Amino acid sequence: MSLVVSAIAQGILWSIVSLGLFISFRILNVADMTTEGSYPLGAAVCVISIHLGVSPILAIFFSILAGMLAGAITGFFITVCRIPSLLAGILTMTALISINLRVMKRPNLSLLSYETIFDLQKLIIDSKYLNTIFIGFLIILILIILMYLFFKNEIGQALIATGDNKKMAVTMGICTDKMTVLGLMLANGIVALAGAILAQNNGYADINSGLGVIVIGLVAIIIGEIIFGRSTFLMRLVYTVFGAIIYRLLLLVVLKINFIDANDFKMISALLIALLLSLPTIKAKIRKG
Repeated sequence: MSLVVSAIAQGILWSIVSLGLFISFRILNVADMTTEGSYPLGAAVCVISIHLGVSPILAIFFSILAGMLAGAITGFFITVCRIPSLLAGILTMTALISINLRVMKRPNLSLLSYETIFDLQKLIIDSKYLNTIFIGFLIILILIILMYLFFKNEIGQALIATGDNKKMAVTMGICTDKMTVLGLMLANGIVALAGAILAQNNGYADINSGLGVIVIGLVAIIIGEIIFGRSTFLMRLVYTVFGAIIYRLLLLVVLKINFIDANDFKMISALLIALLLSLPTIKAKIRKG
């Protein structure tokens, strides 16, 4: 039972990554590889800030700002340098490897004996996993409300229009370049937030922690859409969170299958992700008969 609760807790925390990717992938229609650099950047900035005596909560805000700066750099490459979005994201991601090393001055850094946001809540809930679920749920709730309110206002609608149809957005007087930069800043700020939260939960930051993050985030979005379908904007955000939890539970099932060697877990996980990412195509073919 504790493994199930742990998987749910991890799913809630990882859904923050998916919500960030929702902006770049679903709203802007950009495959932003910056994610794999901004995630460990958020973790690195958060952990080093705590080491320097900054409060765990303030350290998270520093991480968000760092992630937004990373998104702004990618946006600059796309809108000013006119570099294709995929390549622009890879360039920023590559540069962030060196930046993360400079921030931490080593490949990984522990939070052992340092206070985190999860320690602050232990006075109320004396259970590691329930404590994680409570804090994760609170962060997700605040994030979804803020995203919902933002995308209801004029700037948010302009950002949606930019992702839907750039030419039409330009005719409406929208500066699509500015909207692209803003969208990437918001997306990577949220991804860096996830890096900071998970670093505090795991108790360390590692420069290699961003490997495969974009795929995990996208799988959660797709699972939510496949199982629950496309609905209102608010419900799509909620479904994304459920998608992340379902994915973590599926990984738990794979882990518990006795005939699978522990050394093959990464390979089986990759095959599971490939299957999940193929579900929209499979579903479309089934509908056509």
